Formats: sequence, structure tokens, C-alpha cells
Amino acid sequence: MAEIDALEKGQAFGNRSKQHLSETCFRKQADVRPQTRDRYGRTVACVICDGVDANAEQVRAGMAWVLDKYITDHGLYAAQAEARAAKRGLWADAVPVAPWGWRKEQAARP
Repeated sequence: MAEIDALEKGQAFGNRSKQHLSETCFRKQADVRPQTRDRYGRTVACVICDGVDANAEQVRAGMAWVLDKYITDHGLYAAQAEARAAKRGLWADAVPVAPWGWRKEQAARP
């Protein structure tokens, strides 16, 4: 999903992140708006499910971080700040870990 990094399955709130995305999009009409391809050739897109911006909804619910490096929709910062202030999802943790940090930590484990 474009401009965001969702929590990993083994990470705190990871399963809840997947469940939240499912609740937002499962069995709903999806409008996939491709923006680019990643280094693995996968489509990176904004996904709209029944009129709901799933990317923004994940951030608003505290189920994903905004990716500063790839941001074009600066409104995502407001959604993230709102989630953080309300301590939603990952922001409920005293020291939330970004997905990219979590992946790096997992890769470094023996």
C-alpha cells in the first residue's frame, strides 16, 4: 500500500492491523490506484474500498505508519498525529516500534 508501512504479523498489533484492513476491504468493491512498483516488482497503490481510503484508514486506526520517504498525501500526517494523540493501535504502546525497525531487528537475530 502506497505511502504507509503496515505492522508485521509477528509485531505487536500486527494481527489487528491485518484484521482492520480486512474489515475495511474484504468482499468490497476496491479501486486500486497504482503509483509505482517496488523493488520486487509488486504494485504499490492507494486502495479505495467502497469509497474508503484504506491506506489512510490504516493510519487513522493506528495500524500503519506513514512512510516519510514516499509521502505525497500529506494529509496522512494529520491522521497519524490524531491516532498518536488518541493512543490508537500501535500508539497505545509506551515505545511503539516502526515496522521497518522491527524487520531490521528480526533480520539481525541469529
